[in-house]
Amino acid sequence: KKSFMRPTMPGQESTAAAHGSPKLGYTNTNSAPVPVMTQTDSRDKWSKKMDFLLSVIGFAVDLGNVWRFPYICYQNGGGAFLIPYILMAIFGGVPLFYMELALGQFHRTGAISIWKHICPIFKGIGYSICIIALYVSFYYNTIIAWALFYFYSSFSTTLPWTNCDNAWNTPDCTNYFGRDNVTWTNSSKSPAEERNVLEIHRADGLRDVGGVRWQLMLCLFLIFTIVYFSLWKGVKTSGKVVWVTATLPYVVLLILLVRGATLPGAWRGVVFYLKPQWSKLLETSVWVDAAAQIFFSLGPGFGVLLALSSYNPFTNNCYRDAIVTSLVNCLTSLVSGFVIFTVLGHMAEMRNMEVADVARDKGPSLLFITYPEAIANMRGSTFFAIIFFVMMITLGLDSTFGGLEAIITAVLDEYPDTFAHRRELFVLLLVIVCFLGSLSTLTHGGAYVVKLLEEFGVGSSIIAVGFLEAIAVSWFYGINRFSNDIKSMLGSAPGMFWKVCWVVISPAFLAYIIVSSLVRPQPLTLFEYKYPDWSIMVGYMVGLSSFMWIPIYMVYKLVWTPGSLKQVCRSMLDYWRINNDLQSIDFIRQQPTTNYQAHWLEVGDGRGSVQEPLETRR
Repeated sequence: KKSFMRPTMPGQESTAAAHGSPKLGYTNTNSAPVPVMTQTDSRDKWSKKMDFLLSVIGFAVDLGNVWRFPYICYQNGGGAFLIPYILMAIFGGVPLFYMELALGQFHRTGAISIWKHICPIFKGIGYSICIIALYVSFYYNTIIAWALFYFYSSFSTTLPWTNCDNAWNTPDCTNYFGRDNVTWTNSSKSPAEERNVLEIHRADGLRDVGGVRWQLMLCLFLIFTIVYFSLWKGVKTSGKVVWVTATLPYVVLLILLVRGATLPGAWRGVVFYLKPQWSKLLETSVWVDAAAQIFFSLGPGFGVLLALSSYNPFTNNCYRDAIVTSLVNCLTSLVSGFVIFTVLGHMAEMRNMEVADVARDKGPSLLFITYPEAIANMRGSTFFAIIFFVMMITLGLDSTFGGLEAIITAVLDEYPDTFAHRRELFVLLLVIVCFLGSLSTLTHGGAYVVKLLEEFGVGSSIIAVGFLEAIAVSWFYGINRFSNDIKSMLGSAPGMFWKVCWVVISPAFLAYIIVSSLVRPQPLTLFEYKYPDWSIMVGYMVGLSSFMWIPIYMVYKLVWTPGSLKQVCRSMLDYWRINNDLQSIDFIRQQPTTNYQAHWLEVGDGRGSVQEPLETRR
């Protein structure tokens, strides 16, 4: 494998000399700078700028934009919720989004090896990100498989969830399709709520989830086949696939919005969706929900933005990319609310009940029970059911591409000698592992497993990882140094607003979510099922299994570093002071450069590391 040194950009020499850029660090004490090798000629690059933008938009805009934002919005004050949502986006979500795009583009490496350039002791964050992404693949692709199964079931003149004449229906089943004066009670259930398509009614909670359904396993196999052939050749192939998977959902959303707006009672849903409840702004929970929604919607901390932006040209305007894609993501969430609630308003009109009673369910049940039920009552229901589930499949595939690419890029950059020329084989092994890990979610009670993995495998763990990442970059790598990295790429340093957000506001934004979730934990339920205590303990163990690699790697790094604990701690303090410009250069030059000090100042090229004397780092 042939390597080459990245050419020096105009004005970069002075930046590197003054601030110790890992891309142009000195490898000796002579005056002539020697660029550090940072990539190989075999590394992929985006064929077009639009490939990258659509990939980022496809990752950020997922199923959560369609169901979670509308539900959270009406639950937390309707139109009034937009105030905390926008504020949390401006001061928390977008700065973190921009930070990850800039980090990936400058260092041109994945979520594991990037910590050689930032601060080696935090390398465990990269391993945690990969494990969390693996957990996501265990349940997220199953949701796409559900959508594919519903898609197949929609090819019928009469949709399977439109009547109560089936063997699985109970006396509570109430069919109101095409009927007037239907009596709807608290015990009534619609045909869609009988859940025959996923057959969750045949499971007895987590104690007896039933066997694996071969129909769902076949659907999941088809999904992973599409995923494999989209990712096996790198971003040059996945960048072409997203032209379909990232744009088609917007066409379908527009069709469904127009159709929903013409339904009787649609206005009731819109009013319910956006009617401001200003008193809600005084509740802490509303601000917590706004912060959590924008974080999970934009997706910083998942390693995907690092991976996707690492294939960009060095001078790409990542600042503009961050603003544009964030706006698209937030506007999509808002429009999705109109699509959902126009239909819910129509359902309330048909049932002769309040919108709040129709919209009581959230999560996948909104996509697989409530909305399909409404579609079944439309003229041309088969057509609308087909395009709706096509939209769900494409929304899910984009996010899956991003999540698995984060793992692939991280591992290939960290172990290039092992996997660089075996990408196809590694992607195949990864897809097989994800398929086997998803088998428990393909059972009759698979929805219960999906909810458990979503809550504990990702929830608090990814927020804690994002918090540590923000602290490591802003405080250990140094905000001045990070700003100069951006200046070397874009020609101008970020303004004071971005620096304040990165140093103070964004970490506080994530800490606020973590503390609030610990102070007021919510009981875990799905439909009428309340998760037992033993399952909650299992969930905490799943969450710990990903986060624990951060302290484990820190301990390993401290033990493995030469020198006494006091010397190691002092070298870490020197490292922090240097990157934050808290020591004068004269003082640093007086200090001897020892092996344990140099250890904390290593920079890597993805294949090995180069030691840099302490004074040249300054």
